[in-house]
Amino acid sequence: MQWSIHDIARLSGTTSRTLRHYHDIGLLHPSSIGANGYRYYDEAALTRLQRILMLRDLGLGLPAIAEVLAGQTDDVRALVTHLHWLELERERVARQIASVTTTIRQLEGGEQLMAEDMFDGFDHTVYQDEVEQRWGADAYARSDRWWRELGAEGQAAFKNEVDQLQRGFAAAHAAGTPADDADVQALTARHYAWVRAGWGDTAPSAEAYLGLGDMYVADPRFAKHYGGPEAAEFVREAMRVYAASELA
Repeated sequence: MQWSIHDIARLSGTTSRTLRHYHDIGLLHPSSIGANGYRYYDEAALTRLQRILMLRDLGLGLPAIAEVLAGQTDDVRALVTHLHWLELERERVARQIASVTTTIRQLEGGEQLMAEDMFDGFDHTVYQDEVEQRWGADAYARSDRWWRELGAEGQAAFKNEVDQLQRGFAAAHAAGTPADDADVQALTARHYAWVRAGWGDTAPSAEAYLGLGDMYVADPRFAKHYGGPEAAEFVREAMRVYAASELA
């Protein structure tokens, strides 16, 4: 079965002009072109378009999307990865909805706003045991104090940075980019800066940074934020490369 470009534009919420642009740049080819010049798309093309739109929603540009699609040719496996990210996004949005609902209720009722409720979804205290076991109670106390002193605006910026890092690593892994690639290492440098921000006055050593990478792989709670165990291993390898070149 094939669908016309107008049908696909309507069903996907995009435009015929966008679909023609995707064709022009080699991102999405129609399965056939009629005698009247109309483009038609089969099921394989629809599956590819679905992947394009999901990657675009993750914030990737068209060149990056092309790299991801070229590096991950198994549609089912790719869609399973996308589904995982969508489930994480659904969880995040659900918690944001609950948080905003609570804030509205408190404002309408003249209640005092609680930062803990307003920033539900980033409860760093759930990792207290791991931090204290690996790096000591003092390390956790410094990090906890730093976090609370950031205030609402600083906490929001910090969360936004980690969201960008997680999506960047996931996209690089999906595209099959090597861990020692320059772009991946630039992303890892941002990651180290992100980790260091909550470390206090003393920057994390190579050993401590690598221990964090091991935690990403060993603990499903961490691994899921990077797209699963394989993606977490990719992040750990990128951290190892960075540690060897920058923290040795």
